[in-house]
Amino acid sequence: MSIVVLFGLMLLLIFIGVPIGITIGVATAVTMAFTSPMPLMVIAQKAYTGLDSFPLLGVPFFILAGSLMCNGGISKRLINLAETLVGYIVGGLAMVTITACMFFAAISGSGPATVSAIGSFMIPAMKERNYGGGFAAAVTATAGTIGVIIPPSIPFVIYCIVAQVSIGDMFLAGIIPGIIIGLSLMGTCYIIARKRGYVSNPKRPTAKDVWVSFKEAGWALMIPIIILGGIYAGVFTPTEAAVVSVVYALFIGKFVYKELNWQNFHRSMKETALVNGSLMFMIGLSIAFANYISLAQVPARIAAALMGFSESPFVLLLIINVFLLVIGCFIDNIAAVVILTPLLLPIVSRIGIDPIHFGLIITFNLAIGFITPPYGINLFVASTVSGESIEKISWEILPFIVAMIGCLFLFTYFPVFTTGILGILR
Repeated sequence: MSIVVLFGLMLLLIFIGVPIGITIGVATAVTMAFTSPMPLMVIAQKAYTGLDSFPLLGVPFFILAGSLMCNGGISKRLINLAETLVGYIVGGLAMVTITACMFFAAISGSGPATVSAIGSFMIPAMKERNYGGGFAAAVTATAGTIGVIIPPSIPFVIYCIVAQVSIGDMFLAGIIPGIIIGLSLMGTCYIIARKRGYVSNPKRPTAKDVWVSFKEAGWALMIPIIILGGIYAGVFTPTEAAVVSVVYALFIGKFVYKELNWQNFHRSMKETALVNGSLMFMIGLSIAFANYISLAQVPARIAAALMGFSESPFVLLLIINVFLLVIGCFIDNIAAVVILTPLLLPIVSRIGIDPIHFGLIITFNLAIGFITPPYGINLFVASTVSGESIEKISWEILPFIVAMIGCLFLFTYFPVFTTGILGILR
């Protein structure tokens, strides 16, 4: 009965457009009031204690660092480097967009932020070269999903807090999959560009061109090296790495690139406050929700139902993937992670799936939701930047979705791509 009330009310509130954070809190409170002897005060207590977490401090600092880097001139340097490296290939500007998104992903940790930062430069450039507005927007929206896979990734941090696993290990597990996703999208671009005759920059870069672009972007490229190197060398924790990235972004934007002024700094602080405020509200209530469903043994019941259907890890992972792909179409990535991790992690643990491996599976599944209607936040950002309709972008994005689903099943059934690097380093 409690499961029906809880999830029925959540679906109803989501359907009528109630914000996710409020949906989680109201559904949990109503279900507890009518089906549980626990006092409602438990919700506030668990939300407060859940947010009293040192690792969670990394989230607002990573958000601020990404915003400062976007407003401090780093995006332009990364795009120039990407164009020098791959701009001469067939469909070169589309590949430049993907490569730049991969670089920026190692800085921002956010999919929509990556689309906004790179798309504002690259979508107009692709239109000028007659790439087609719908295709240009589709490429940018899809490449933006890499922002939550290549570390540092905000959804990875949230998953690790909910699942109680190492943030450093999760970051490390995202590097190879992020590169593979980028290469698969570039391959898709190449095939489409050849069929449609999209031109590239005919001038091949010289060694001097590469060196000049690399030198200009060198300060930006140091950011992921400092963050990841410092974490794995034991110099600082992931949370402290987020603070270091903010200080570094301030220094580079103000004194090296000299594009970070007071107006841009104020904009970055405002963006961070708005995003982090809504995010923390949602996370706090999600932790209370996770505590309740654990006490009500909801994960155990769902696990029993799935295991009764099939005990094959292959089949169960297939069912979970399809379920997550559907959920990602309707619910925000981070909200889905905090809601579904307590439900699904016990199930996959029973069939021997490593929590780090599952973190990549759930994050990537839900990242595909960034580019699938009706939610598709990357679609909305790309549509706003490009001026193209959602319908046109959605049609152009289909080949890229196929490529990403192919990558998803590769990572799902071959964990060496995610946890293999951990085995080497451990």
